Order: sequence, then C-alpha cells, then structure tokens
Amino acid sequence: MASDPGERRPLLSPLGWLLFAAFAVAAVVLLPLLHLLPAADSALRVPDFAIPLLGKFLCYAMVALAVDLIWGYAGILSLGHGTFFALGGYAMGMYLMRSIGTEGVYRSELPDFMVFLDWKELPWFWYGFDHFWFAALMALAAPGLLAFVFGWFAFRSRIRGVYFSIITQAMTYAFMLLFFRNNTGFGGNNGLTDFKRLLGFSLQDPDTRVGLYVASALALMGVFLVCRGVVTSKLGRVLEAVRDGEDKVRFSGYDTFHFKLFVWTLSALLCGVAGALYAPQVGIINPSEMQPANSIEMAVWVAVGGRGTLVGAAAGAWIVSAAKSWFTVAAPDLWLYVLGALFVGVTLFLPRGVVGSLMARGRGGST
Repeated sequence: MASDPGERRPLLSPLGWLLFAAFAVAAVVLLPLLHLLPAADSALRVPDFAIPLLGKFLCYAMVALAVDLIWGYAGILSLGHGTFFALGGYAMGMYLMRSIGTEGVYRSELPDFMVFLDWKELPWFWYGFDHFWFAALMALAAPGLLAFVFGWFAFRSRIRGVYFSIITQAMTYAFMLLFFRNNTGFGGNNGLTDFKRLLGFSLQDPDTRVGLYVASALALMGVFLVCRGVVTSKLGRVLEAVRDGEDKVRFSGYDTFHFKLFVWTLSALLCGVAGALYAPQVGIINPSEMQPANSIEMAVWVAVGGRGTLVGAAAGAWIVSAAKSWFTVAAPDLWLYVLGALFVGVTLFLPRGVVGSLMARGRGGST
C-alpha cells in the first residue's frame, strides 16, 4: 500500500542510524586516535599532512550536500554556489587576519596587504571582525542575505531551468571580478592568507588542526541531519513535486516561490558554514574560489555521487576531490580532461551516480 503523501518519513532507517554512528566513530574518534600514534611505531598512523586535507574534503562534502538539497530534491541547478562558499571563508578569514595583530610583516594593526597598498585606516566593513562570534555570524549572514535577495528576484520572476543556472554563473563571475580588485578591500588576487591563530590557538599546532578536523566532521554530520530532516518532511515532498512538475504544484494551490526561496537560502547558509571551516584549515581564501569552474565542479560532485541521495553527493565530493588531489600532483595537465571525461562517463553510463546506482541495484532496480 502506498504511503500517505502527508505522512512524515523517518529521518533515518535503523541501518541508516547504524551507518551514521559508524561514520561518527571513525571520523571523530578513530582517525584522531590513529593520528596520535608514534610515527616510528605504527604504519597505521595518520600523517600530519592528511588531517587538513581530510578536513578540506569534509568541507567539500558539506557543499555537495547543500547543492544536492536544491538540485537533487528541488530541481534547482546552481552554478554559483562557489560564491556562498567563498563568502563564508572570507568572513572567517577577516577574523583570522584581525587576530594577527602586530605580528604581520609590517608590524601594523592593519592587515599586511592594506599596508602594502598604502591604506591609512581600516575600512568600515572590517569593523567587528576582531571578534570570533561576529565573524561566525557574518559567515552565515553574508551568503544567506545574498542568496535571499538573489532568490527573491529570480524566483519571483519565475526564472528556472538553464536560465537560472546561467545567471547564477554570471553572479559568481561578477563577484570573482569584484574581489580580484585591490581597492575592494579583500586582498585582491592574493586574497587573505598568513593566518596565525584561531581563538588564541596556533593554526600550526597539530592539536589545533585535529580540532578543526573534528569540528568539520561534526559540522558535516549536522549538515547531513539538517538536509535529511528537510527532505523527509512534508516540505521535502513539496520540493520533490516542484522538481518533477512545478506548474502542476502551482495549479494545485501551492505558492512555489516561498518553498524555493527557503531551500535556496538554507543551501547558501550551509555553504557559508563549510567556507568558514575551510579557510583556517587550508590557510588561504582568495577570489579563485569564486571562479565559475569551481561551482561547476560542485555540480559534478553531486552528479558523480548520485543526485537526490545526499549520501551520494557527499561521497561524490570525496571521490572527485581525491582524484583531483592525485592528478594535480601526478599529471596536472590532464586533470581537466579527466574531470570532463568523468562527468560525461557518469552521465552516459551511471545517470544516477555511483551511490545512486548502488542504491537502485539494492532495491532491485526500482526507482
């Protein structure tokens, strides 16, 4: 018997909760413990360089979940989520730059790039970023407000499909050009870098890096539960209906504008969280994070892992990012060709993505 369309689906099945707990133990407990093993005594020790790398992949997985939330479940393909990710990173980067104080190259209260460019005083939009709570708030507010305003006009005008994808790509390209300018006040093409401390803890300290990695793992689990909570609710049913036939949903009496605006803004907020955790682990945030190719790559993560699966989206971010890390060292000139071939191959032979195809096979091939 078919389930009641108004009935709320369970957040996770018993098997799902078991796998979720296994990931939590492995990511939050087991991996940090393996990192503490003496290097000379065990081949199982996780090396120092792997901790920030894995933390970066966890941030990418959060972005993939955010993209899948709107694309896989609401049918909104964004090619501009790199902007929301970068804004979260810039908000945290501004706090990290203010935390340097007079320890910079020029021994000035101003960030080094401002001294180099002969700025005499701190711009007004940098005020407040000497406080962590303010930076954390802005890491959510900046991408959230931008997404809300952008979505308000786009969805109110009923822009959708490929046209929406194009204007999101134009948006991220415009922001990239804006942040590349030195007089904008965000470090120009070099961006923000040379971070030293976070909440008083040295970013070069291995314990701080482990702490950031654990925070990223916990944030990923939180983002997954938020996304899962949305898609298993009545709201998720409406979003899926919008994806499959928005005109029919509107004809049924639903105002699709508010549903799309909500999930679009929520997706941007989740990207802001990922960006705020990304900046201190990578040690730099610059306008290249906003380039259109990065936003396209985010969509590739979801397509490779499995659109409309959440778990598949996160797995796709890990698969593609791990491949990129290897190819950019072993054969950097080939990576873009490999990425293109991967996307075409998945589209032709695994239209549901890697995880999506495995899930369909487990259900006997049913949709």
